Amino acid sequence: MFKSKSRIALVSTTLIALLALVGCGQTAAPTTTPAPSSTSIDKKTISAAGSTALQPLVKLAADEFMAKNSGVQVNLSGGGSMTGLNNVASGSIEIGNSDVVSPEELKSAGLVDHQVCIAPFLLIVNKDVKVDNLTKAQAADIFTGKITNWKDVGGQDLKISIIGRAASSGTRLNVEKIVMDGQKMTDAAAAQDSTGNLLTGVAQTAGAIGYIDAAYLKDTVKALKFNGVAYSPEAVINGQYPIYSYEHMYTKGEPTGTVKAFLDYILSAEFQDKNVEKTGFIPVSKMKK
Repeated sequence: MFKSKSRIALVSTTLIALLALVGCGQTAAPTTTPAPSSTSIDKKTISAAGSTALQPLVKLAADEFMAKNSGVQVNLSGGGSMTGLNNVASGSIEIGNSDVVSPEELKSAGLVDHQVCIAPFLLIVNKDVKVDNLTKAQAADIFTGKITNWKDVGGQDLKISIIGRAASSGTRLNVEKIVMDGQKMTDAAAAQDSTGNLLTGVAQTAGAIGYIDAAYLKDTVKALKFNGVAYSPEAVINGQYPIYSYEHMYTKGEPTGTVKAFLDYILSAEFQDKNVEKTGFIPVSKMKK
């Protein structure tokens, strides 16, 4: 019995040794780490608001981005550039769309600027107005309320009705800066809450003048020459037509995840080359340095 047990023990010891030798000769299967996705989606819903001038481009980008990323929702609203800047600074939205650079009072909010295109702006009038061109001085005098009749700038005897935007509008701020050299719009100007409503107001009001970005232009109104120059993308690029702004999409801090993926898509060659000019804007890459 003792010998039998010894044999069993010896066989067991030998088997264990053989298994150990076999195990030492094997290589453990490597742990594989999945390659990182080129688009990091960390949240399903993001919100952008602000400039109505930039809205057509951002909406197109949002529609395409959502189609490429199932389940993601990009909520977009207007309200004007300052509304977008204040809301992104407060953290209530992820992206603030703006026609203007963030003002000094928001510098401490840590806003990061992403320039996505150039938006040209137009001075427009009701189609019955007989004037086709305004000098910078004439336009400034109209918008400050010094000139109130079209006959004073070569047109017919017709009262000028100014239809503008609210003080939060980046388009208005750019007109005041570029056309009016920093002067303020007259209080007599009717304030609309969106570019679309301004366009409708000018089209339906005799003697009306207003300002929109080129992407909104329709044949219901007439675009004026400015200092004798008609708007065209080439006129902006060559420095002949001065009423334009860089369009900004601000984030609170450096963007990450879905927000970064969305901004990366807007700035991609795929989107810029296909859509920016088609929607009435000018790619940043085309501007002369």
